[in-house]
Amino acid sequence: MPDQTFTVADYLLTRLKQLNVTEVFQIPGDYVKHFTQTLEHFPGVNAIGCANELDAGYAADAYGRTRGLAAISLQYGVSTYSALNAIAGAYVERSPIVVISATPGSDARNITNMYGVLYHHSTGNIQADEEIFKHVTVGAITLSTSVAAAEQIDNLIIQALTHQRPVYIACYKEVWAEICPQPSATPLKALVIKSEPLALQNALTQAWLQITSAKKPLIFAGVEVLRHGLAPLLQQIIDASGFLYTTTTLGKTVLDEGGDKFIGTYADAASIDSVVKTVAESDCFLTLGTIMTDDYLFFIENQYPNVVLANTEQVRVGYYLYEGVTMADFMEGLLHLFKTSKPGKTIPAYPLKEKAIPQPVYPEPWLSNSDKQWVHDESVITYNRFFQHMMKFLTDNKLLSEIVMTYGVSCSLYVATNTYGLKQNSFISSAAWQCIGYETGAAMGAQMGSGKQAWTVAGDGAFMMICQSLSTLARNKLNAVIFVMSNQVYAIEQVYVDISSFNPGPENVFDTFDILPKWDYMALAKAFNADGHRVKTIDELNNLLKTLAHTVDKPTLVEVVIPQKDLPDQMYRLGTMP
Repeated sequence: MPDQTFTVADYLLTRLKQLNVTEVFQIPGDYVKHFTQTLEHFPGVNAIGCANELDAGYAADAYGRTRGLAAISLQYGVSTYSALNAIAGAYVERSPIVVISATPGSDARNITNMYGVLYHHSTGNIQADEEIFKHVTVGAITLSTSVAAAEQIDNLIIQALTHQRPVYIACYKEVWAEICPQPSATPLKALVIKSEPLALQNALTQAWLQITSAKKPLIFAGVEVLRHGLAPLLQQIIDASGFLYTTTTLGKTVLDEGGDKFIGTYADAASIDSVVKTVAESDCFLTLGTIMTDDYLFFIENQYPNVVLANTEQVRVGYYLYEGVTMADFMEGLLHLFKTSKPGKTIPAYPLKEKAIPQPVYPEPWLSNSDKQWVHDESVITYNRFFQHMMKFLTDNKLLSEIVMTYGVSCSLYVATNTYGLKQNSFISSAAWQCIGYETGAAMGAQMGSGKQAWTVAGDGAFMMICQSLSTLARNKLNAVIFVMSNQVYAIEQVYVDISSFNPGPENVFDTFDILPKWDYMALAKAFNADGHRVKTIDELNNLLKTLAHTVDKPTLVEVVIPQKDLPDQMYRLGTMP
């Protein structure tokens, strides 16, 4: 006889625990009560109560990126819909999350059919949650019984691991408490999908012809390499080919940043000069695991035929597409060619000896990119001066290996692409989905998932959207640091609405819809049981930085006061591109 106390909820939690998911972010609700009650007492998996659904969703996203899999438990309807934005971002940016919920049970469904009752949190279509989440997951199911639940749960988790994207599982309200057989002791694994041999050979042959014909090839690495555990293979390709390499903003820290092959992060016009120069001079781009967003539209339009692209969705060589070829097999095949090729008239001697242009010497790249309106007052904090002093502090004190950074879409994100020397998987950003507010909610998941202190740089508008996350950080005694760049304006929005508003003079004004209210951040920090600091000068910033790495058991909120019209040159270049 099966163990009468082992339920469907126990089964899912056991499978999650086997995969090192030791926290589940949750919003409680009556439909999902059987799951949350089981979670409350399940050994080895902690329930992390969150302030709201986006708080939980952003945290789960960052946890999935740093731990390899995450889980979030949500109430039906009102809760799942509120979290949809976060799950969509995880889908776009490849973060595996198991979304857990429950629906009205079989009794409620029968009553609805008999009497037309509209149950709470329902739109009237009880399957609407599943139908909606099918668009932002690689699998969405609703279990009406515990029969075959184990197999369906396993299949769903395997899909999340295989595709590194979210999945959705709901049960009828009563099913989470129904009995279920226990799983095997062997953790689930991603499926190993193999290429069609002839298609792989054709792709490699065409790619090799283009690669060996190039005079200045460059590797353009993206986040999928990291998500799918291919970073060691990428490093082997770099070593065997001798190619220089860069990364996308989303793929930043796919490897430890350093060495004589890494040119820096490519963020189009926001990039440092040497990165722009190297990319412009390259004639073949070995593009591995990248998600090509409209941040790279200029690059795509001008370099499309010179791109050899391999990601989870396609393998392309110039204008040739190859179906049935996996990124992993393609990368393995390229490595073999680099290692075994013999130099000749048409084949260079690999590895190439070229070295990256050295990174700018401190205080560059920050000094020349800082807004010139404040060049004569060195006490004023600007975006670039903030990063200049923060990065110097972290580098001088050898703290880059001890922290994980989180960013939503903001001016700070694009300035931060100029940072160098970060450790693998320590730069977590919403660079593709481009969600304002992501960074503060992500801080908790990034810190719990990685075990490193989260350093978050948020715009004030972004922080206002998700400020309750500070309370969740305090509740869980996490010493994350949240910097709020306080200028009382949606600066990144204004750049693309009317960049001339940043020019000096009262005649140049921001649009009303981009103006933000003034908040008392110190009172807010106190209310949420966090430490609060306000810095207005470079000296105040440097004095505070010395204390932040040593805080314990409590988050720190830092209001960084910057001029409202501070426009970093990185954003000026992006905002004035044709």
